Amino acid sequence: MYQKTIIFLTILLTSLRSCSSSYPFDPRYDHAMSPSVYYETNHQHGHITHNRLTKTRHAYAPRSSPGAFNVNSFGAKANGSDDSQAFMKAWEAACSSEGTVYIVVPENRAYTLKPVKFSGPCKSSLIVFKIYGKIKAWKNQSDYKERGFWIVFQTVDNLLVEGGGRIDGNGKTWWPKSCKINPELPCQEAPTAVTFVECNNLMVRNIRLENAQQMHMRIQKCENVKALNLMVTSPGDSPNTDGIHVTGSRNILIQNSIIRTGDDCISIVSGSENVKATGITCGPGHGISIGSLGAHNSEAYVSNVVVSKSTLIGTTNGVRIKTWQGGHGMAKNIIFQDILMQNVTNPIIINQNYCDQPKSCPEQESAVQVSNVLYKNIHGTSSRPEAVIFACSKSIPCQGITMQNVKVVDLISKQDVSKASCSNVKLDTKGSVSPLCTDHS
Repeated sequence: MYQKTIIFLTILLTSLRSCSSSYPFDPRYDHAMSPSVYYETNHQHGHITHNRLTKTRHAYAPRSSPGAFNVNSFGAKANGSDDSQAFMKAWEAACSSEGTVYIVVPENRAYTLKPVKFSGPCKSSLIVFKIYGKIKAWKNQSDYKERGFWIVFQTVDNLLVEGGGRIDGNGKTWWPKSCKINPELPCQEAPTAVTFVECNNLMVRNIRLENAQQMHMRIQKCENVKALNLMVTSPGDSPNTDGIHVTGSRNILIQNSIIRTGDDCISIVSGSENVKATGITCGPGHGISIGSLGAHNSEAYVSNVVVSKSTLIGTTNGVRIKTWQGGHGMAKNIIFQDILMQNVTNPIIINQNYCDQPKSCPEQESAVQVSNVLYKNIHGTSSRPEAVIFACSKSIPCQGITMQNVKVVDLISKQDVSKASCSNVKLDTKGSVSPLCTDHS
């Protein structure tokens, strides 16, 4: 009887361990529990609404859970002092561990970081960086040895950044020193808030990025990336604060996000292919842009881009392709479809004479070739008479440009009085298109 009891207890304990280890671990912080906020984008009849969602499933994160690395356990204070070293120690512990690991930034606390670089490759099969609280940038600019970066993830594969928390670039300490605010100052680079470099199989979701020093998020030389349910915000007059910047990357999905900035909501530049942006609400800002491409007579390639099911509100541009004179390469196979414009200054624009510098740019013959671009099911209002601008290169005209079911009307009268300005473009139209190019040779 005694032996049978021992055997039974052994089996029971083994089964309990098995159940415990298979339970999905979703850390929060120090036995506390409260909801995280998410945003969902709905598209109905050409209109886009955003619902504020609250996460209903909660979980606990003991300080010393196996596979979970709480930054507080490594010395983070969240009292305004520099917590960079604590974050780095938590990263090093997680990166050197096997299996799935969690780095936990607790809720209801604000952590201040100097520039940090979270580097791989890591032993972990998956790193989940749970940002429940707030991460804020260090104010002292002299501590930014590499001026272009604040938080960097480099050569880290299989990374998930999520949690419903905030990343605040503290940009108000940088913006007044921009040459775009004060032309008498020299033009200097300011940090991108979050940079991902050579990170494959990356997902960033349910995070708020705000007040970046310059760009909010940079995706550089990455493959297989998903950026989902993001809220990206900074004042409309903040300089160079692109929302999401994609460069040299492929297989990128940006979905169901609200972006309100002082520059491009999304910018896609050279070396990028297979990029899809869908369910985006953009504005204020400079619109959704491919480019700029070909600056300083450089070679640039962008291909297979889709922008769909999106709304642009009060932006200086809608969907834009911009290239410098003198560049080389191509921007091809691009689709803009199912897009609503509300009070947009340049709703549809290709500008192959882009010049973002104080002095005028010299006229040059070479250009980045723009070809196979489709504008489909685009409707809304323009705040200026010219709703469509195709300003293409004389020497290398835009090829294979198609407009299908496009109607952009005057903001005030809501009538078809908007105009199209078209030059050096080979254009085809399908369905109802207004305004029409009358001369596009």
